[in-house]
Amino acid sequence: MTNNRQVSFHDEALILVDGNDSVTGHSTKDRCHSGNGLLHRAFSIFVFNSKNELLIQKRSAEKPLWPLFWSNSVCSHPRRGEDYPEAVSRRLLDEVGLQLPVQFLFKFQYQANYKQLGAEKELCSVFTGRCDDQPIVNDSEIADWKFVNFDKLQNDIDARPEKYTPWFKTELTRIRKDFSDKIFTM
Repeated sequence: MTNNRQVSFHDEALILVDGNDSVTGHSTKDRCHSGNGLLHRAFSIFVFNSKNELLIQKRSAEKPLWPLFWSNSVCSHPRRGEDYPEAVSRRLLDEVGLQLPVQFLFKFQYQANYKQLGAEKELCSVFTGRCDDQPIVNDSEIADWKFVNFDKLQNDIDARPEKYTPWFKTELTRIRKDFSDKIFTM
């Protein structure tokens, strides 16, 4: 099943932060991703099923940064006035039509430029959860999706890293190194 409701907007107000995650202001999503980017809050969600397969998505061709790249289950930003739990729940529904409890794993800061078109400069909180429900993907956000075996995914990333978003590769490396036991015993 799919839906195609627009859920992302260039003028949505994102939360600017410093390296300690203290709020320093707000700016539009467009401004946050222009040039080398402005440091802002973001989050990534890794949804596993009971077979320990990870839900991954291919980003829509309409995405201005990293279109048609494979990435984690859901990724986005808290908007002005939202805390992480609100934003995570909203975006799980918006992108993949799922409701599930999530657990916080870790937070990290990164910066990555995409061609000459803009950049991600984010303080990103990473969450994980489990769900066996069939995703209802949002076609305006997602071009394709699949559940994949964790080891096969890593083998494909090693063979073809250019197919995957930079934050996803960084997060996956950290999850495999520091959180595999926690995730696979959830």
